[in-house]
Amino acid sequence: MEELFNKLAINPKDISLYKTAFSHSSYVNEHKLKNDYERLEFLGDAVLDLVVADYLYLHHKDDEGEMTKVRASYVCENANYCYATALGLSKYILVGHGEQKDGGKFKKAIVADIFEALMGAIYIDLGYSTARKTILNIVVPYLENPDISFFSDYKSSLQEFVQTEQKSLEYLLVLEEGPAHDKRFTVEVKIDNIVYGVGIGTSKKEAEQEAAKKALDKLAIKK
Repeated sequence: MEELFNKLAINPKDISLYKTAFSHSSYVNEHKLKNDYERLEFLGDAVLDLVVADYLYLHHKDDEGEMTKVRASYVCENANYCYATALGLSKYILVGHGEQKDGGKFKKAIVADIFEALMGAIYIDLGYSTARKTILNIVVPYLENPDISFFSDYKSSLQEFVQTEQKSLEYLLVLEEGPAHDKRFTVEVKIDNIVYGVGIGTSKKEAEQEAAKKALDKLAIKK
């Protein structure tokens, strides 16, 4: 991992934290280890949220609603996957044999999660200041490039339409399948009790966004 640490300009103290950050549950179960990356991912997600929110507050003059949308765009699965790919994180990811055959080291959801776990490991190992500097070095070049957009908030666009038309809006989880480390969620979105879109994703949020996108496409609304 020396190459990665040099790229991030960090000097780790506890290397075991970083191995955990790159260890998928399938690898941990296969090798009878104690921890996978999920707890560090949880922490890293929160640190990312705080750092990006703080940056937007200090450097942008948008209102709360707009800052929330921008933050969501740069701390989402698509964005995290892009950051991780640019850093070449896939070659460090540890997965079990079955997951390896399924291309687990390159699955979007896993790669994106690993990026958050890595940020969580940096925070625990080197403190908030270093984690903040590392995240800003990675994220700001994307955030300040007007030609880059990772994500459209389809749910907000659909909500605005529904409010304007005074209609009811409801998201229903209709199917949850797969093992804990590789879940698939299917969500329906209903407008006035009529299904307008069905979305499938690796999280309920992702499935809801996909369902909202399909509903907007059906309604021919500009997103």
